[in-house]
Amino acid sequence: MDRLKPYLVGHQEFAALYGVEPQMVGQWLSPSRRTLDPATAMVVSGVRYWPLGFAVRYGTTTARFKQVDIRVKERLIAEQGEGWEADLGEELSAIVGQQEIIQIFHLPSQGNLATAIATGRFPPHDWLLSGSPLWLLDTVLDAVPELRASARSLPWEVDEAVVSALRDGTYDGPGSKVLTRGRHARKGL
Repeated sequence: MDRLKPYLVGHQEFAALYGVEPQMVGQWLSPSRRTLDPATAMVVSGVRYWPLGFAVRYGTTTARFKQVDIRVKERLIAEQGEGWEADLGEELSAIVGQQEIIQIFHLPSQGNLATAIATGRFPPHDWLLSGSPLWLLDTVLDAVPELRASARSLPWEVDEAVVSALRDGTYDGPGSKVLTRGRHARKGL
């Protein structure tokens, strides 16, 4: 089923919009600078992602104006296909990555999911951002009958409690938090 999906960016795409290295986005998030509030991002599989509308508007909210590269914005929209430009995370449907999918189905290992993806039995990702595949939760749930039909040993049973928490924005399982690294890890971003 085709759905209009919001345009999103990860660290790499956010940085490309402003013509900086991806590490700069981390610096904008760091406690010493804090020009980019971590609360503006959604966390999927332990990684931050932002709606494109917010990422484009970000440059106007800083003390020093940052100009968006319109060609990069147009390229990101073209790469993501038909969609819409969201600004706030509250506007977004539930989005999942591999860690959430493993919890939805209580898969014994990430290898089970990786095999399903590699063999084409899992639905194609809705986004590939900063090297990570992401899906609308409904894309994954719509594929359950086909997953069950093609399975040899996995039941592909859906944990409705996990699905409900993902839809409600209350999911706190694996992948729901960013694991900080480096010198700011103890301070907790």
